[in-house]
Amino acid sequence: MKRLLKVEWDAIAGIVAALAALIMHFLHILEINVLLMIFVVLMALFFIRDLRREHFTERIDASLERTETSLKAIQTALRPADAILIGPRQLRTATESFSARARGEMIWFHVCLLMFKPQALFNSLLRPAIENPLVTSIQFILDKNQQDLWHQEVLPKIAACPGKAKVREPHWTTIAENVSLILSDTGPDGATECLMSFWGEPFMAYHTGREVPRYIFHVQGRSELIPHLLELVRSHRMTT
Repeated sequence: MKRLLKVEWDAIAGIVAALAALIMHFLHILEINVLLMIFVVLMALFFIRDLRREHFTERIDASLERTETSLKAIQTALRPADAILIGPRQLRTATESFSARARGEMIWFHVCLLMFKPQALFNSLLRPAIENPLVTSIQFILDKNQQDLWHQEVLPKIAACPGKAKVREPHWTTIAENVSLILSDTGPDGATECLMSFWGEPFMAYHTGREVPRYIFHVQGRSELIPHLLELVRSHRMTT
């Protein structure tokens, strides 16, 4: 039944009528004037049929254009975010995952060293980066007022880790910004990504005498923010 419905019966009927008229003319049943009239009527019917089909085709084209516009809008809305906010529950997992995917040089900029005071936090935040064989060096860029914390709390823990040699002497400088960054190339494509936080509430919580990260942004490699963050790090790296 579906195949029968797809057959263009009006076209078949027109062809049959034209053949019948020709046969009747050859048998001298129809005069030439009647034959011409039949052909004119058939041509008019076919012309009307084509006009109807053209109108239907225009409606389909308009519908397809609207559908394409809607799909583009949906694709734009579904485009991955340049920065993903990570809350306290996923904080440790996200940091460990970032350290596991890091490649080459890893930069820790203006991080609070007090968060490394508990051994458990050190093991989950910094140790995975030190023991990652694909990380070739770890460079801290820190404010001068954290030198005592580095020598008292962080350096002894680093000394107990395999791969401790990749941790370079921190670059000590004066940092006025309240932004904290962990930068590294990640994944097989080598795109530079970043974990970004800010000092103070609500991004860091003051807990038992130390600033502990509460929220961080995972800035993706495609983000236009990455070049600005790299320039921020470079400007402090060039100062003493």
